Amino acid sequence: MIDPALFRDNVEVIRTALRQRGANLDAELDALVGLEAERRKLLPELEGLKRDQNSAGEEVARAKRSGQDVTAIQEASRQRAQQIKELGAVLESVEERRTRGLLMIPNLPHASVPVGKSAADNAEVRRHGTPGSFAFTPQAHWDLGPALGIIDFERGTKIAGARFTVLIGAGARLARALINFMLDLHTREHGYTEVEPPFMANTASLTGTGNLPKFEADLFKIAGEWDLYMVPTAEVPLTNMHRGEILDGRTLPIRYTAYTPCFRSEAGSYGADVRGLIRQHQFDKVELMVFSTPEESHNELERLTGNAEEVLKRLGLPFRTMLLSTGDMGFASAKTYDIEVWLPSQNTFREISSCSNTEAFQARRANIKFRPTGAGKADFAHTLNGSGLAVGRTLIAILENYQQEDGSVVIPEALRPYMDGQSIIRKRT
Repeated sequence: MIDPALFRDNVEVIRTALRQRGANLDAELDALVGLEAERRKLLPELEGLKRDQNSAGEEVARAKRSGQDVTAIQEASRQRAQQIKELGAVLESVEERRTRGLLMIPNLPHASVPVGKSAADNAEVRRHGTPGSFAFTPQAHWDLGPALGIIDFERGTKIAGARFTVLIGAGARLARALINFMLDLHTREHGYTEVEPPFMANTASLTGTGNLPKFEADLFKIAGEWDLYMVPTAEVPLTNMHRGEILDGRTLPIRYTAYTPCFRSEAGSYGADVRGLIRQHQFDKVELMVFSTPEESHNELERLTGNAEEVLKRLGLPFRTMLLSTGDMGFASAKTYDIEVWLPSQNTFREISSCSNTEAFQARRANIKFRPTGAGKADFAHTLNGSGLAVGRTLIAILENYQQEDGSVVIPEALRPYMDGQSIIRKRT
């Protein structure tokens, strides 16, 4: 959530920043400015009435001691109490509408983010590795996987519906190997603490990360009286590990990593990436999460992005890293790098990780603060998150980049210890 104080004196700065994001929210901003003005008018009026009410109690006591009639004073107090109740209800309504409005406003882009309208305006920061050349026409993973007997799209659809998939044999084992490899790399070498969080989250948690209320259509809600949703990413439970807490600044940065399945309805994406594993309703991901001080958060973003890139380097997969423009960033992000892996069948790079600094946006929504020296005034922490990596898309990249002319797939050396030394996946006989 944007700092409400900005609306008092800097609404035009906010308006300009949101227009750079391609968000035309002038009407919403004007409404918030009006609510802020009404709130600032009501607060001193209500506080004045409360002060008068406190003084009236002392006045009644003095009058009684001197034998005076207190009927008029008590009647005035009764009427003032009613005013306080009514004005309090008005203020509560104004603050609720103001909070709801603020929750719908996206984060402001960092000054280093390129201004643009879409992904076409993203800036390439670096690339690693060279796409391999094939002496044959490379197959797409949706042909390779079924031919090897390791991916079954039809049975996934039979069991659950479209955009669900079954991994079998070496396919399931390869996914598990990737999860373990990523977790080991991030915990043993990159200094993250592994967490196994719930795979469901409540409304407060999803509001804290910015998924609610604006993006409820993208979520899978549990039926019945439960206040629970399936997690769209481990970012949600990891961020909310410290919701409502004041952290000791001397312990920052705090770095977590977690594997979870992720569940997304992909609202609005129908017709896009309908074949294969690119866009599924359920997929596996290893997440990276950091709680930082404001001063260090952008250094932490560079570090986190490098940690995600290292997975692809160890696997020998060509990739490029893109700095997203203002028009292509996510709702909660102040700055985002997308890491895109090379897919031979599509002759292009496709996103495999998105690494973002949300600055204080999520922390303000989730009320996550820190005290720099463990004492004194508390300030909002900065939160960062990134995929380290999306497991299904990494599996796709391995199948396509390591495929052989006979349809077999070589297993990257870094994964072989997690596959009991298996070096190649061949069609089962």
